[in-house]
Amino acid sequence: MHFQWYPGHMTKARRMMQENIKLIDLIIELVDARIPLSSRNPDIDELGKNKARLILLNKADLAEDALNDEWISYFKEKGYSAVKVNSKKGGGIKSIQSVIQEACREKTERDRKRGILNRPVRAMVAGIPNVGKSTFINALAGKACAKTGNKPGVTKGKQWIRLNKNVELLDTPGILWPKFEDQEVGLKLAFIGSIKDEILQTEELAAELVKFMKSVYPGVLEEKYDILAVEDIYGCLRDIAESRHCLVRGSELDTGKAAAILLDDFRSGRLGRITLERP
Repeated sequence: MHFQWYPGHMTKARRMMQENIKLIDLIIELVDARIPLSSRNPDIDELGKNKARLILLNKADLAEDALNDEWISYFKEKGYSAVKVNSKKGGGIKSIQSVIQEACREKTERDRKRGILNRPVRAMVAGIPNVGKSTFINALAGKACAKTGNKPGVTKGKQWIRLNKNVELLDTPGILWPKFEDQEVGLKLAFIGSIKDEILQTEELAAELVKFMKSVYPGVLEEKYDILAVEDIYGCLRDIAESRHCLVRGSELDTGKAAAILLDDFRSGRLGRITLERP
């Protein structure tokens, strides 16, 4: 499978981020806790040179907790502030305000020495599509001020959100980068739903997920779908179709529907806490 998705609005969004970077003190970069490395856009590092940085491992409840901690240590060793959060349920959100102030302490000190007092920290919230930026902003602000949706491409333009007198946030659209050098990265992004499903081969994608689950989380699919362990990847999809009564024309197994069910179960955490990459 070949993965590529870079619609025109992403070029525009990247340009907008470039133009606004001079107004920013801090970049808050959201990554998906299941793929903390693959869900980092290399362009954001390029844009954010010389800015304070905070990485949030979002959807931490969907990933293995011990591995979340390993990833936090990994990012801290690289010199970033890093915190795990679960924006949907509000986990870790309360600590964010103090983490933002801590990440910008040097800037605040510089301002104070120059006689600039009480200027709010301006933070840009950035990340790839469908990583949960708008949900995070709404959880932090305590109200629905950014549009949310569980599909990529909901936030189209920029919007400033004043959290309080200390922090202002700039919400930005999710952007990928023009070319995935490593197709493994594209595969993982497709697994979590950051690439539009409409342009993907659902059955091939599900087959790749079956392959991963069998090697790293053996027994999970068998238990979840009440099926026997089989070596054959597509045989496993057929068994899931049978177990979930996915049929076309009465008796033929609908593996396409089974593939969609499997991907949905993975993305929503119904297969359990699964981490796709390790530090």
